[in-house]
Amino acid sequence: MGFSWQNWIQYVFISMFPVASAMHRVGSAGNTANSTRPRKEKRLTYVLNDADDTKHCAGINCLALLKSTVSDGCDYLFTGSRDGTLKRWALGEEAATCSTTFESHVDWVNDAVLAGDNTLVSCSSDTTLKTWNCMSDGTCTRTLRQHSDYVTCLAAAAKNSNAVASGGLGGEVFVWDLEAALSPVSKSGDAMEDDCSNGINGSGHPLPITSLRSINSSNNISVHATQSHGYVPIAAKGHKESVYALAMNDSGTLLVSGGTEKVVRVWDPRSGSKTMKLRGHTDNIRVLLLDSTGRYCLSGSSDSMIRLWDLGQQRCVHSYGVHTDSVWALASSPTFSHVYSGGRDQSLYLTDLATRESLLLCTGEHPILKLALHDDSVWVATTDSSVTKWPAEAHNPQKNFQRGGSFLAGNLSFSRAKVSVEGSSPVPIYKEPTLAIPGTPAIVQHEILNNRRHVLTKDTTGSVKLWEITRGIVIEHYGEVSFDEKKEELFEMVSIPAWFTVDTRLGSLSVHLDTPQCFSAEMYSADLNIVGKPEDDKVNLARETLKGLLAHWLAKRKQRFGSQASANGELSGKDISTRGHTHSKVDVDGNAENDSMVYPPFEFSTLSPPSIISEGSQGGPWRKKITGLDGTEDDKELPWWCLDCVLNNRLPPRENTKCSFYLQPCEGSTVQILTQGKLSAPRILRIHKVINYVVEKMVLDKPLDSLNPDGTFAPGLAGGQLQASALGESLRVLSPDMSLATVRAYIWKKSDDLILNYRVVQGR
Repeated sequence: MGFSWQNWIQYVFISMFPVASAMHRVGSAGNTANSTRPRKEKRLTYVLNDADDTKHCAGINCLALLKSTVSDGCDYLFTGSRDGTLKRWALGEEAATCSTTFESHVDWVNDAVLAGDNTLVSCSSDTTLKTWNCMSDGTCTRTLRQHSDYVTCLAAAAKNSNAVASGGLGGEVFVWDLEAALSPVSKSGDAMEDDCSNGINGSGHPLPITSLRSINSSNNISVHATQSHGYVPIAAKGHKESVYALAMNDSGTLLVSGGTEKVVRVWDPRSGSKTMKLRGHTDNIRVLLLDSTGRYCLSGSSDSMIRLWDLGQQRCVHSYGVHTDSVWALASSPTFSHVYSGGRDQSLYLTDLATRESLLLCTGEHPILKLALHDDSVWVATTDSSVTKWPAEAHNPQKNFQRGGSFLAGNLSFSRAKVSVEGSSPVPIYKEPTLAIPGTPAIVQHEILNNRRHVLTKDTTGSVKLWEITRGIVIEHYGEVSFDEKKEELFEMVSIPAWFTVDTRLGSLSVHLDTPQCFSAEMYSADLNIVGKPEDDKVNLARETLKGLLAHWLAKRKQRFGSQASANGELSGKDISTRGHTHSKVDVDGNAENDSMVYPPFEFSTLSPPSIISEGSQGGPWRKKITGLDGTEDDKELPWWCLDCVLNNRLPPRENTKCSFYLQPCEGSTVQILTQGKLSAPRILRIHKVINYVVEKMVLDKPLDSLNPDGTFAPGLAGGQLQASALGESLRVLSPDMSLATVRAYIWKKSDDLILNYRVVQGR
């Protein structure tokens, strides 16, 4: 009766003693995401979406309302979110329906305004402004690049659809002539069609602000253009610190700005010249409003105060201590007689600007970020992903005061805080919103598991989920359980290089791939349960993930360009290789037969497809659903290394793919063999393969073709057993399924070369 070699070779032990210092150090695979090496190549990020795409999954930073021009027409609400997208909602009496998602920004959307009836302008922490046809299917019409840092706020002129102002953390305020900014400009035909060359040089880098032309003082918004870079907006220079708030009067002849300098600055937006500076706030100014004429200005600040300014008299005429914390949102009644305010204290107040009478309309569970009046209601956006509509009586605000419960706004910032401490807080007059647009909970905690394919997440409701990032889907819903306990439960003693990094800034999982680190992780096809592929085939996780992400793109590309679009495709291999690999060896997988095949562990959902965030050689970063790629994108839009991998099956040189080790007999072993010196094998090699090697090369001195077809030893070899053990104080039996990398990381725990010791054990 034959014996299986797995039973014949039972144990491997490992030494805990270091080897001689003359042996070179083999680096262990750690998290290369924090490497100090500068990242020279563009990153590819994909954003996973488990939820309904018609819902936001992070806080709502901005609101814009488009009223129908016909009596029975539909009104639309535009929302901009920290998830990086904007959405258009068709508003009905009892429901709001998402009709379009506007996706192109690669970071938080911070503000949005409507310019005229057709143009939506948004700004983002990605340092850009973007314009959209507001009634389109969500295609970005132009990207405007001039800011050096996050763009935090916008202002538009109600009766001048051509004027929009933008401000940001760089202390810059720009005034844009939209007609000039959106007109066709001389630009490279290779640029993305939705991208603007404004302030961009041929390499896709922003022009320095010093390239702005001199500003004149004509009565019209000036158009400043350079021969090579197109339109440049007017710069309102004067802020030394971050700008958080802007407002413009209806005609576009007056602009006010505020920020961390605690002063309200007043500008002539037609020339960019300063007209006055108003002091009074003691903290960051977060929100500004102008009346239609530009005579009066309202400001809300982190000092918890609302101030009313008379710009004609250049002074503060009233201050209102209504809130107990920072004021972040204001909306005025049509006649500018009353102000609705919200902020960090999660409360919505109504204040009569003349009598100082105030009323608590409602309270919520989240800080209020934005308000938008809609007929006799007010839309409220918060740090939550949902939007609510509350009664407001905006056309006759005084009706709210008939319900009672009003109080007199104080003059000092601590007035309301003192009242609150004394226990006489007002009671909200409205308990429930009249309409809610629900969002999905944002992910707030995550942990990459040791197998480097699963990520555990927890959202704002406490729900814990397990994601498979190579497919972009949730594979387990655990509900409201302990995140830390679940993390411990899912721990595996495996060591796989950190080939990706993750963040949850957008409320969902953003998976970042950087070359060459992302190509460091491999697994055997058997461990991935890939059917029809030899079990010992090594599978590069990043390459297969890229193939899955770009499968739709590649299919579209083949439709356009034919079969050449895959291996050796339209993207010139000559161009790529000379640019990316002039000084290094390139790994090419000779098995081109299945190059474009996407294996099941790497198939991404088309029902809730992830979005790609990336950047090529031109045009700057962009974002788009993987199913929205049309096959025309090349290395001007996508990183060349991604295309080289998918089209030409090439990988960059990688580090830490091998593990060095020594094989030595245990002390007292009767088996004497010739010293083989240091050996090197793939990090993912299993211990049973090492034992196999010992049997073949050292003990039996004959190849393992003496095995029977069923894996058992032929007659005559059944009398012995092999055991590998370690010299030293600490001995440990190694599982045959452990990889060399796992042994090194969890058992050896040293930088010195690994030593595996073996001995033959007599048969039972």
